[in-house]
Amino acid sequence: MMYKFLFAIPMLLLMSFAISAQQVAVVDVSKVLESVEDYRMAQRELDNIAAAWQRDIAEEYDKIRSLYNRYQAEQVLLSEEQRAEREEEIMEKEKSVRELQRARFGPEGELFRKRQELVSPIQDRIFGLIQEYATSRGFDIIFDKSSDAGLLYVSERFDKTDDIIRRVR
Repeated sequence: MMYKFLFAIPMLLLMSFAISAQQVAVVDVSKVLESVEDYRMAQRELDNIAAAWQRDIAEEYDKIRSLYNRYQAEQVLLSEEQRAEREEEIMEKEKSVRELQRARFGPEGELFRKRQELVSPIQDRIFGLIQEYATSRGFDIIFDKSSDAGLLYVSERFDKTDDIIRRVR
């Protein structure tokens, strides 16, 4: 066990020297994106679309609940065949609404495609600016501190978010 510990110390020292030779910076990409008016407008548009679609889906579920409640109230008066028809109708409507929900909000749904259409060009522009900034300033690594990069501490001197925001404007 002591052998592993003695081996680990020189390895950590070597890694720290290698890392210290790197030019490292940190950028809060979320903050940069929020500083871009086009991005904020795109986000508002996406939020409005999603809210409208969510209302539509909620209305459809309300209709299904009404059908179900009516079915529950009339169930004792219906023949076996009529009950089966009503149950089938309710299940089909539920299936239809779930399909609509998946088509709009699913991983490859309409909202995802709309987000790609509106937001991706802006993100691509920002990432291009960050790459250009890194190249022109000699940075080897730039971390995004807004994502789950696993950074526990970052000195403010490495945070280049404001520099990127100035370049965006």
